[in-house]
Amino acid sequence: MLSLEQELKNNAYPGRGIVIGKTPDGKKAVAAYFIMGRSENSRNRIFVEDGEGIRTQAFDPAKLKDPSLIIYAPVRVLGNKTIVTNGDQTDTIYEGMDKQLTFEQSLRCREFEPDGPNYTPRISGILHLEQGRYNYAMSILKSSGGNPDSCCRFTFAYENPLAGEGHFIHTYMHDGNPLPSFEGEPKLVEIPDSLDGFTRLLWDSLNEDNKVSLFVRYIDIATGKYESRIVNKNG
Repeated sequence: MLSLEQELKNNAYPGRGIVIGKTPDGKKAVAAYFIMGRSENSRNRIFVEDGEGIRTQAFDPAKLKDPSLIIYAPVRVLGNKTIVTNGDQTDTIYEGMDKQLTFEQSLRCREFEPDGPNYTPRISGILHLEQGRYNYAMSILKSSGGNPDSCCRFTFAYENPLAGEGHFIHTYMHDGNPLPSFEGEPKLVEIPDSLDGFTRLLWDSLNEDNKVSLFVRYIDIATGKYESRIVNKNG
């Protein structure tokens, strides 16, 4: 099990990241999503609440240049499912699963972002709570070694996840030009009981220059009730 704190502190630019898991007491499902940015356009963002989910919006609308890949709803809730992604594929998953497609099937029509030469991976997660049971899955759609002619699709499903454990997936291995896509399975990490403690650990561990916004949610597995935190560098 890796230290999430060290994973973040030792990587100046993991890009966007999703953490999903379960608290040590086994009572809460946990989801976290953070965004980072190197350009002024990417850094000019905040998270705001939007129904049961969140969306990104420009902190300074006058500085917004290209909204296509930076303005989206990272988190949406469909019944007993919580969807977390790094792009507008949140809507694709929501609409697909609303039509009885699976998480994986819903993403078949999408691939990595059209932002060559980086071809940023699309990372997605889904938490499913039903009658006191909890499962989650994660997905990454990425170019084949930076070649946009081929899309590699990976889905990782975790049934009845163990208490105190979670998985972390992010878009980039590290800073670079072009940015190298995430490789391998989602990383096994520790999940704490405290919502505020976990929020603080994540935010304090992210690179000070590049971090932009963070969202963390703890969901009671028995009742479905949740508590969330949003931290924005701007505002």
